[in-house]
Amino acid sequence: MDFLPLSALIAALVATLLGSAFFSGSETAMMAINRYRLNAAARAGNHFAIQTSALLRETDKLLGVILLGNTLLNTASATLSTLITAKLFLGNEFAVGIAALAVSFAILVVSEATPKVLAAAYPQFTAYAASYPLAFLLRVTYPAVWFVNLFVAMVMRLFRLRGPGGDNTPLTREELRTLVLEASHFIAPKHHSILLNLFDLENFTVDDVMTPRHEIEAIDLTAPLDDIKRRLSTCHHTRLLIYEEDPDDVLGIIHVRKVLHASQDELTLDTLREIMREPYFIPSGTPLFTQMQAFQENHRRLGLVVDEYGELQGLVTLEDILEQVVGEFTSNSPAQGKLLKAEISGNVVVEGKASLRELNRKLATTFPLDGPKTLNGLILEYFEAIPETGTCLTIAGQRMEILQTQDKSIRSVRLYRGEGAAD
Repeated sequence: MDFLPLSALIAALVATLLGSAFFSGSETAMMAINRYRLNAAARAGNHFAIQTSALLRETDKLLGVILLGNTLLNTASATLSTLITAKLFLGNEFAVGIAALAVSFAILVVSEATPKVLAAAYPQFTAYAASYPLAFLLRVTYPAVWFVNLFVAMVMRLFRLRGPGGDNTPLTREELRTLVLEASHFIAPKHHSILLNLFDLENFTVDDVMTPRHEIEAIDLTAPLDDIKRRLSTCHHTRLLIYEEDPDDVLGIIHVRKVLHASQDELTLDTLREIMREPYFIPSGTPLFTQMQAFQENHRRLGLVVDEYGELQGLVTLEDILEQVVGEFTSNSPAQGKLLKAEISGNVVVEGKASLRELNRKLATTFPLDGPKTLNGLILEYFEAIPETGTCLTIAGQRMEILQTQDKSIRSVRLYRGEGAAD
């Protein structure tokens, strides 16, 4: 190439370095681009996203054209640097060695490191910009790319390795949860909380959210009629259980609104039997998400949780499940009271019937969830007896004090959250 002027050789060297930088940056951008954002843009009709997705569906061909172009240009850069050195320093072997080091440094900085760092910082912009040139080059050099990939496939087959299959690998549940966690800056806080709660819905059962058996409002048909009427007029729920003598033998469920339609004089036990609905039973341990679907399919809003022996364990409603997703409603009865009461010192007074799961969520405690479901049950299991008032204990790193016990259960507990919490 003695006939080529020095300026043309230098221009060609610069062009090869920049061309190699294009391929290096394209490779990094294509591999680093967010596939889910890319798929969303492609579904929205973005032409650059559609072209980029098409290239990524054939990763072997894409990498083939990139590496082919990069290798040829880097080789051309080394050759051109030798020719330029020969023209400038004819016969000087030391100068040729220096030129080789210089071009290697230029390839490292200009053609490799810089474009890859920039592409990693702006993968979407870089991938979009490179998609159409790469698609054109792939069509032009397809025979060479096919030939190279033929040997690549043979090597992979020899070592029994599986080739790239595109981006069809489904996300696992934990990976999807991680995506939601990392997307917190792009989702409204309330929506973000709902999405995370949906992931937890399958991990918890009706036993975690049910109203315990001893807290259920019910009507005994063997009681005097006046007592039944008074119970109906003062109840705090819209639906009540109906039983006869044995609370475990539930006859049905009555909607208070239907009772109010009848005048007090017309209200009889036969009337109650006529308007009550058959009870809907739920096996203990049913996952919340499964039960929510069952409520929808059976057109029910309330079910009775029973164990393997058919004994009544508690009551769960559709609202109880929805609260685990969207948060608490404001329709709690006055009889429920407030489960958590913050003190000036920073400590919290908690009712014994408070759910351990709710405490973990609201107070960031780490109470175990594989045993008792309430704070009362956890403490009773810890002592294996009814503790005295004023007893202090520590469970799962949380120091607490028994404030009140009544009817063989713990009514209230102080959780030390402020000064002295770790004493």
